[in-house]
Amino acid sequence: MQQFTVPQFIDVEDKIIGPITVRQFVIILGAFLIMVAVYRIFTFSAFIAISVFVAGIAAVFAFYRVNGMPFHFFVLNFFQTLKRPSLRIWNHMIGKIETEFVNENEVKDATEKIKRQNRRVGSSRLAELSLIVDTSGKYGGEEQD
Repeated sequence: MQQFTVPQFIDVEDKIIGPITVRQFVIILGAFLIMVAVYRIFTFSAFIAISVFVAGIAAVFAFYRVNGMPFHFFVLNFFQTLKRPSLRIWNHMIGKIETEFVNENEVKDATEKIKRQNRRVGSSRLAELSLIVDTSGKYGGEEQD
């Protein structure tokens, strides 16, 4: 049997600048670009207030971990949990065929209909059926009881 090397630590992100990973760098870069846009649009006091908020959100999303997973995965899992029902109940009737109670008269009527439908088709009936098929249903045929 051949031996294969199995990669270790596949959940560790690559570091690009010191201890900062690609994901963290992109989040910080996005926050910086938002702060530059806010600096150009708003006054200096509004810029300071909005920048503190944006930097805080970016720092949480870039560096904070909940139970060993990045914060954005935690937020996504939280919203998925909110969408699911909070109480799961086992329904033992799912997948079972439910029986219906039927009158005896209905059963007799149904068996008579089946008997009428299962009768043998004679040669005259075959000629009539072929005429119906040839005329694409324009000729309706004769009613027989």
